[in-house]
Amino acid sequence: MPQVAGFWVTFRTMFKKPVTEQYPFVKEPTAPRFHGRHQLNRHPDGLEKCVGCELCAWACPADAIYVEGAQNDDTPDADGNSQRFSPGERYGRVYQINYLRCILCGLCIEACPTRALTMTNEYELADDNRRDLIYTKDDLLAPLREGMVAPPHAMREGETAYDYYAPEGIVR
Repeated sequence: MPQVAGFWVTFRTMFKKPVTEQYPFVKEPTAPRFHGRHQLNRHPDGLEKCVGCELCAWACPADAIYVEGAQNDDTPDADGNSQRFSPGERYGRVYQINYLRCILCGLCIEACPTRALTMTNEYELADDNRRDLIYTKDDLLAPLREGMVAPPHAMREGETAYDYYAPEGIVR
C-alpha cells in the first residue's frame, strides 16, 4: 500500500503546470534587507568614509576582508592640493574582500564605526576566474555623484571631523 501512495503523488502532480522561474531573463526583486555585494561609501563631498580601522576585518568570521590603513597627509603636493582621502587621521589604503571566502553574514557592517561599509542588493557574484572574485577598493567604492570631487582633496572649508561623523541632526 505505501508504494501506491507514492505513485498517487506522482500521478497527481503529472498534470499540474510546472512552476518555472526564468531567472536570467526575469529577475525578481530582492528583499529590502538582503545581504549582497559590499560597498564602501563616501561623504557628500567625495571623501571616503573608511578610516582604515580594520574592525570589519577583525569581525569577519571567514577572514575574507583585508584592510591596510595609512595616515592622511595634509601637506600640500606640487599643485598645492591636500592628500586627504578621508576626514579622519587615517584612511583605508588597501581594502580587499575575497568573495570566495565571504559568507555574506553582515558582521563587518555592524562592526564599522563610520558606516563606511554597507551591503547592496547585487547578488550576481559568480565568475569563472578566482582572481576576479577578490574585489579591491576600486571595485567596492561607491561611484562619485553630482557635486562630489574625487579624493585626495581637503575637507570642506569650515568643517571638522566632528561635522563629518556626528549623527544627522545633531548640532554642537
